[in-house]
Parts: sequence; structure tokens; C-alpha cells
Amino acid sequence: MAERRSLMEGIKPDPSVEQHFVRTGKPPTADAAQPVADQPTAREVKARGTKPVGRAPLTTRIRSDFAAALKRASLERQLNGVSPHTLQDILEEALQPWLRSNGYLN
Repeated sequence: MAERRSLMEGIKPDPSVEQHFVRTGKPPTADAAQPVADQPTAREVKARGTKPVGRAPLTTRIRSDFAAALKRASLERQLNGVSPHTLQDILEEALQPWLRSNGYLN
């Protein structure tokens, strides 16, 4: 069995991390390395074959029977390997024709 050490012996301080924390009060992060939540993944872009489009959060309420039917459709399509199967993609596909026909999209 390995020799036990105290916690302090196991910590190797990094002066640059310490200075950043003292100045900002936050640990350093690699902002560029973290994915942006409102951007589609590479898989989504490849599957659609189009340029990436940013996403904006939207909260709304719909009838409970619509929500249940939408969830059921999503799960069944996912089990059958049919695309689109995510709630987001199904809703986008349903909204796009309405927005186009009413002149809100080009």
C-alpha cells in the first residue's frame, strides 16, 4: 500500500492560477475551448448539410395534449432512427413553413 500523505503535500500551487483567482475571484477558464450552448454541434450541421445557425432560448406554454403528442413523436422517431427526432428539430421544421408563408422568413 502506498504511503499516506497530507492533502497539502499533494497540492502543487500554480502561481498564475492563484494570481488570477485573487484578482478576479473566479478560477481561470478557457472560454474558447468551451462549446457555446446556442450553437449547433458539428453533427447537427453535418446532418443538415447547411451553414450553422445560432440558437436563442425560447420559453412558451402549449396545450398539454400537444406536448404529450410531441414527446411521443420524438421518442418514437428516436427509437426508429428517423430524423428529425429531437423536440427542437421537430418544432423548427413545423414552424418554418408558417413563418415563410406569413412573410417572416425569406
